[in-house]
Amino acid sequence: MAGTGSILGNAVQRLEDPTLLTGDGKYVDDLVETGMLHVHFVRSPVAHGNILSVDTSGAASMPGVKAIYHSGGDDLGLPSLQGFAMMPETLNRPVFAVGKVRFVGDVIAAVVAESAAQASDAAEAVIVDYDILPAIINAVDGLAPDAPLLFPETGTNICFVTELGKEGGDPTDGADVVAEVAMVSQRLAGVPIENNGVVAVPDGDSITMWVSHQAPHSAHASYAPMLGLEPDKLRVICPWVGGGFGPKAAVYVEHIVVAKAAQALNQPVKWIATRSEDMVALVQGRDYVMNARLGVNNDGKIVGLDASVIAAAGAYPAIGAILPILSQMMAVGVYEIPKVRYDGKTVLTNNSTIGAYRGAGRPEATQLIERVVDVAADLIGIDPAEIRRINFMRPGSFPRTTITGANYDSGEYEKSLDAVLEASGYADLRIEQAARRASGDTMQLGIGLSAYVEVTAPVGLHIEWGACEINDDGSATVFAGTSVHGQGHHTAFAMLASDMLGIPMDKIKFVNSDTKTVPRGSGTLGSRSLQTAGSAIHLASEGVLERAKKIAAHMLEAAADDIVVGDGGLEVAGVPANNVSWVELAAASQDISKLPDDVEPGALRHELDFDGSDSTYPFGAHVSVVEVDTETGRVTMLRHIAVDDCGRILNPLLVRGQQHGGIAQGAAQALYEHVQYDTDGNPITSNLMDYAIPSAAELCSFETSNTETDSPRNPLGAKGIGESGTIGSTPAIQNAVIDAVSHLGIVHIDMPCTAERVWSAIQAAR
Repeated sequence: MAGTGSILGNAVQRLEDPTLLTGDGKYVDDLVETGMLHVHFVRSPVAHGNILSVDTSGAASMPGVKAIYHSGGDDLGLPSLQGFAMMPETLNRPVFAVGKVRFVGDVIAAVVAESAAQASDAAEAVIVDYDILPAIINAVDGLAPDAPLLFPETGTNICFVTELGKEGGDPTDGADVVAEVAMVSQRLAGVPIENNGVVAVPDGDSITMWVSHQAPHSAHASYAPMLGLEPDKLRVICPWVGGGFGPKAAVYVEHIVVAKAAQALNQPVKWIATRSEDMVALVQGRDYVMNARLGVNNDGKIVGLDASVIAAAGAYPAIGAILPILSQMMAVGVYEIPKVRYDGKTVLTNNSTIGAYRGAGRPEATQLIERVVDVAADLIGIDPAEIRRINFMRPGSFPRTTITGANYDSGEYEKSLDAVLEASGYADLRIEQAARRASGDTMQLGIGLSAYVEVTAPVGLHIEWGACEINDDGSATVFAGTSVHGQGHHTAFAMLASDMLGIPMDKIKFVNSDTKTVPRGSGTLGSRSLQTAGSAIHLASEGVLERAKKIAAHMLEAAADDIVVGDGGLEVAGVPANNVSWVELAAASQDISKLPDDVEPGALRHELDFDGSDSTYPFGAHVSVVEVDTETGRVTMLRHIAVDDCGRILNPLLVRGQQHGGIAQGAAQALYEHVQYDTDGNPITSNLMDYAIPSAAELCSFETSNTETDSPRNPLGAKGIGESGTIGSTPAIQNAVIDAVSHLGIVHIDMPCTAERVWSAIQAAR
């Protein structure tokens, strides 16, 4: 891909950062339109109940109120929203709750007023009466024979089922020992720095929606038909986006209401979620209850895995409902497991919809296998590192399709494990741990391992559009169907074009996140951007170069094979004085008199849909070192060492940033974060006073490095890195906490491993 002197593989500073650091970037809430109105949503304070009445009369007469929409009055004629294509329409979400509410935060009405304050005041004056019904707060309770039904007409709360190996009997039969552990991957809030929001601006029979979103084309595809618009009458733009993490890849009824209200009132309309709205009423993540049984022989070889997953969908199922199938696909992780039985069910619950959250089904699978492997190691008295090494899939077996249906591309799992063991000083850590245990030290050392593989560009997301064009002034513009929300796409994609064309990075513009200027795209999710859009831009730049070489050869009276990239344009190899600039090439490309016979006039541009043929499978190994105060249960992260393999690395600076952010988010789940509800379904972690998200002060410095194992599925050899840190770190940290107190007889502690939970486990063991 890169020749001598290539910038690829080097730590290149981000082009985005000056705009970010000076505050020049505009977010949705920075947008101001003439005559702009504001929306405030009236939301249910009840988790499950029948709506008896909605009285908007007092609110309608309040200052500044322009309109109030609800199902009992003017409902804007909006159809219901299907959260995910695989879900039956009977489970669609009404834009405004019809007849009943199903979670705290369900939309009852929308108040539109001249100011946000007026809309908020009027919303408080809307009076709603409810007949409260019993609520289901967790998925297991939703399976009970007498459980209340969220959609009684369906006769069940189960909305999705996936099974594997059901007819094969118990896969652990014949094993010397069977390790078993029940575990929870708790419900999490996304908590991006920028809350959700939208501004809708009507223009005749068209409308532009400015949305804080990860996938503008996906939003466009959902919103246009719901708004009754032909596709070319809706434009979706994502300006600067302050974090996404998965929840901003969802479609939202709030966005649709704002756009329809703008149409109806023929004025711009804005909605910006409050922090509590963002945490309670919008998409959340995880929420699995899992059980794993692992049969192993005394020599450490795995015989079989028996796993069950019960996942919560929330009140209105979306992509979160089908994530157990991703967990099933990745359930064997990095190990040779000859027999697998898997039972996955997703259950409707009276709380917020579950969607994608950094890793989306893969962290849960990794937690499932990595926890039970540790339990198995303890049962047979083998080191956790050694049981992993014994069972790794071997490099010579790739590419391969696993027993659970994953099409792994490449992997060297032992290489990353060896690297992380060396970097951590693993043997010395075990010696220190033994000394502390022998002395009865109140501060016990925990050492946790995880070896993981994950899937990036999953579920058909391996195709992406990209383009490259030379501008009249000799600069270039690259286009991508992925969408930026902080990852450094401009830097990465400019590096690719610059390396191919020799145009300086600061002369390469980047266009994305606009359905008018980018014809199609699947957005940014599933750690897919470099391997898909990056490959498209790489090939598009190559296409531009090939066209330019033909033109230059004609202009310079040379063979196309003798044309090379020079300073500011193209030149004849070995004769740099015989050259033509990019400015001249851009002009000649559209001038038939300067073109060879086999080149049609047109812009010096190339575009394509890159198809990587399948997903890629990054992997790695993490070691977590924690200290547990056995008197208080307090956990302190001392070190976290990660060796992640994301294929060939384009820019180690960007990779390092993704590793650090991912580890921080994984640590947050392992030790701090948990969306909780009381027995009536009231959220009790509805803001950042109650929801324990860590700051940098609660985390240690992370020690990150990489191995590089190329993927054969794209010309860059790249795999994703955006979610690997979260997937690898969470089970390593949980394993470390349990390891610190395992000598007391403690086998498992659920996440988050708070001081109270750890202390309670110690007391119970004693």
